[in-house]
Amino acid sequence: MEDLAQTVWLTLGLVVVGGYLLGSIPFGMIATRLGGAGDIRKIGSGNIGATNVLRSGRKDLAAITLIGDAGKGVVAVLLARWLTNDTAAMVAIAGGAAFVGHLFPVWLKFNGGKGVATFYGVLLTAAWPVGVLAALTWLAMAALFRISSLAALTATALAPLFAFATDQPYPMVLLSAFMAVLIYIRHHQNISRLLKGQEPKIGAKKDAAPPDETP
Repeated sequence: MEDLAQTVWLTLGLVVVGGYLLGSIPFGMIATRLGGAGDIRKIGSGNIGATNVLRSGRKDLAAITLIGDAGKGVVAVLLARWLTNDTAAMVAIAGGAAFVGHLFPVWLKFNGGKGVATFYGVLLTAAWPVGVLAALTWLAMAALFRISSLAALTATALAPLFAFATDQPYPMVLLSAFMAVLIYIRHHQNISRLLKGQEPKIGAKKDAAPPDETP
């Protein structure tokens, strides 16, 4: 019994630490530096996510950042499934750890991105119906209102309801809610601009409104 408890705690530690370290990889900073675009923290909003990388004028680097930020959530969940025989609680913890790592990376003094790409990477792997519904919500809201942050905030707010409606395991419902709360906290400036009607629309010129900080 004692050996079993030690194994469980060791696995939990690996899932949490491994997920966090994966999530902490700053793909935006790595891509812009290796791509010759400089330090992303000195561009636009200073955020390390794909939306701000796009302001460097390099769509290729923005795509690499988007794939990397989503991919680290995917890898964290897949590793947890492999280590724990697809235990829902452990998978949810791994996904949550990767998400926290992206928001608060140890390598960047805990100042990371907004988490939307990693949110989708985690959900599409851990609970794909939720991820798909959230992605469709983003697309619908973006097409209707042309505001990236509004689309992201709506999709993340509905994610826990999607998890419940699709009969996901309880840990996945909690994971969806946990990530949604942190995304709202990280988007407080966007929310303030939305309330003031100052949030820029997708494709708007830089001088038309304050920068969108949605990544």
